[in-house]
Amino acid sequence: MRAHIEALVRAGAVRRKTAAAQLEAEIRRREEILRQTFRRYVSPKVADKILEDAQLRDTLLSTADARAHVVVLFADLRGFTSLSEQLEPPRVVPLLNEYFSLLTEITFRHDGTVFHMAGDCLMLGFGVPLEQPDSPQRALRAAGEMLEGFAELARSWKEHYHVDAGLGIGINEGDVVAGNVGSSAYMCYTIIGDTVNIAARLCQRARAGEILFSSALKHSLDAHGVDVGATALPPLQLRGRSHPIDIFCLPRLTRMQITPPGPVPA
Repeated sequence: MRAHIEALVRAGAVRRKTAAAQLEAEIRRREEILRQTFRRYVSPKVADKILEDAQLRDTLLSTADARAHVVVLFADLRGFTSLSEQLEPPRVVPLLNEYFSLLTEITFRHDGTVFHMAGDCLMLGFGVPLEQPDSPQRALRAAGEMLEGFAELARSWKEHYHVDAGLGIGINEGDVVAGNVGSSAYMCYTIIGDTVNIAARLCQRARAGEILFSSALKHSLDAHGVDVGATALPPLQLRGRSHPIDIFCLPRLTRMQITPPGPVPA
């Protein structure tokens, strides 16, 4: 009887040890999946910060919505329709990959989040999922680098493919709802709200080589003592709104004096 009991105890210990090892392996596997998933949206530095914060990690994985105050940036390729007409599809795709690679690299350099890529349009967020007190400066600095970097890319396209292309950018600041949107089969982490819609409309209005941004962003910059030399434009009337919004323009050649980015919040 004693030997039988001891055997059962040993067997139970082995089962518990095996279960613990399996649980640990599963946790490591899920963390790696999560790390790889978020590194599609954010820089590796920000992804690691998310994984280190259990509460934030659980929030991002849940289906619950969270409100956040963010800066939203839309970037859109000008001349894409003409480019698509002049070149065969197999030649267009590599150009789009160059374009998105350039903008994504700049976004990650300023700890922004990539939320959406469609056609030739890119939607970014600053201050989400990690709060960034200097998100307005980060967004404008990134936008300026995008215009400068794309100018070089456009010259290369002109030389090799004889096509003209430009980049227009729209930026807005405000409250959004951040969360996982989709179905049981497919979901993605994104942001929605009027703040996003206004940023998209500003991007549509921006000409090649221009950054258009809202008075909400201008007020934040003023509060931090940042003057980027923007020009006030006639107010923009948006469909469905009773009053127009004040907007500002920053041409590509304007030199912006913006303080360097701070460290990623702990």
